Formats: sequence, C-alpha cells, structure tokens
Amino acid sequence: MPPGDRPNLASLFGGALAASGFGLAGYSEWVAREAERLVPADGVFREVAGARIHYVDLGDSAKPPIVMIHGLGGQLRNFSYAMAERLTADHRVLLVDRPGSGYSIAHGGAQPRIAEQAAIVARWIAALGLTRPLVVGHSLGGAVALALATTEPATIGGLALVAPLTQHQQEVPDAFRALAAIPPGFRRLIAQTVGTPMSRLVAERTLREVFAPEPAPADFATRGGGALSQRPGNIAAAAADLESGGRDMPEIVARYPDVAMPVGILFGRGDTILAPALHGQATAAAIPGATLTLVDGGHMLPVSQPDVTADFVRTVAARL
Repeated sequence: MPPGDRPNLASLFGGALAASGFGLAGYSEWVAREAERLVPADGVFREVAGARIHYVDLGDSAKPPIVMIHGLGGQLRNFSYAMAERLTADHRVLLVDRPGSGYSIAHGGAQPRIAEQAAIVARWIAALGLTRPLVVGHSLGGAVALALATTEPATIGGLALVAPLTQHQQEVPDAFRALAAIPPGFRRLIAQTVGTPMSRLVAERTLREVFAPEPAPADFATRGGGALSQRPGNIAAAAADLESGGRDMPEIVARYPDVAMPVGILFGRGDTILAPALHGQATAAAIPGATLTLVDGGHMLPVSQPDVTADFVRTVAARL
C-alpha cells in the first residue's frame, strides 16, 4: 500500500473510541429505559421554581403531615418499601424524590446544591399548603432536612433524622468512592458512557456495603427503587450531591445552635456509611433539645427495620 493510502492510526483510534462511546451510551440508555419499566413513577408531579417534583401522597389529608426525604442515589420507594404505611393511620405521609433523583427533574441544567434543594422542597411544601410538617430525612436527605431547619424554619415543625449526614467529613464511604472520583466537568459524559455499566458491575457489592451489617433485600432494586440509581442522569446527580454535601455542611453545622424545633436522630450502631458518633452524638449535642436514639442495625433502617423507624418517627411527631 502506498504511504499516502495508509490509514491514519490516530484517526482509527479516535474512531474506535467514538464508536465504543456511542455503544456505551446506547447501552446506558437501554438500562435507563429498563429501570423505568421496572420502577415506574408511583405518584404525581408538581412544578415549583427550580424543579418538577415527583411525590406520593398517602393517608388522610386532614391528619398531621409528615414529609420524607431520601438519601444519596435513593428514591421515594426507600420509604414506601415498608415503613411509610406504618404511619398512615395517624398522619398524612408524603414521600418526595429529591430534585435530580428518582423522577424529580431539576431545572436549569446544574444539579442543585443541598441548600438549593432545601429551598425547592420548601416551595413544594408551600405549594401543597402543608402546615409545618415533620420532616423525615434519611442519609443525605438528613442534610437537606437540616438545611430546611436552618434556612426555612417557619416552613417545618420538626425533624426526625434517620442515619443522617449532619457533619462535614473528609473521608468518602467506600460505597461512594467511584462517584467521588468523577471529575465535575465530565459528570454527564462519564455517567452517559461508563457510569451505568460500572454501576451495574458493582451493584451487588455496593448494596451489601450500604446495608451492612444487615442483609440487603433481594427485591430492593424494584420494590425499593434501587434500579433507578443506575440511570445516567441519576448517577451524575448523585456525584454532584456527594460533592455539595461535603461543601455545604460547614455552613449548615454553624447554625445548629439556632435550631428551635423538636429534633430526633436515629442511628444504627453498626452503620458503616456514616459514623453514629460524628453524625449522631456530636449533632445531638450541638442542637438544643435534640435527642439521639441508637439501635442495633446499619444504614438502611427505613428498609431493614421499618417498625423501629416508624416508632421513632411517631415519637418525634408527638413532640410537635
């Protein structure tokens, strides 16, 4: 072959990368559609400034309201798996997908930071006409709930925090290190190509780590909404949430002495994601009147111990 007719190796390599990228993107899109088939939207949607919010409304609207906010990479089925129904006899229970998670869509392109998510949830609470609901926050949802208490205190009546993120910490839990490693400027690209395939490869291990030391239920991907976490958009949002959780916590923590509402914190002694001493004991000591309840268990108490978690929420609700 004459030199001029030889294929350019750089062009061939670039073409192969592009082809593989398109293939991975197509696979990721298929995974997303399959996840939505397995876990369809359960509730209704409400437009507020900053987001289109997906939520489920359970129980009697005349009864005291409880709003539940899920954690990192989660979805409202984390609560409807088993726990929410245990509270509907005495309360109106509203389960919400955080902006950018599940089926809630954040407007404006960028994933809202923790304080911005709290502001969106406050606008959603106002739009529904809820009167100072008790807010249940699990894991990262606990940080959003605390941001509500410190920036929108007139909107809510109290907090029931379950294995919550409440303090700044340098070390990322092992289960989320892959998310933390994604460069901010490439989150969408990486999530759309390699993010979803890698998430599927490590899904079982991640689930074991998040539930440890308790077993993960076999049906969590569907009944618990876990399958939606493998969609590219949810991966990118979770990576952004992980970063903003680290950046925003110092400002939230600084306002704890000013919190003037009932606050209860529930932790599993064996939690391997967030340390009970740091995120439970230290925070209960910093918030006036806050209480800490420790039980045997791990991080996913709303799923693994729904009776214990519902009883805890009911106890905090009685203080309002």
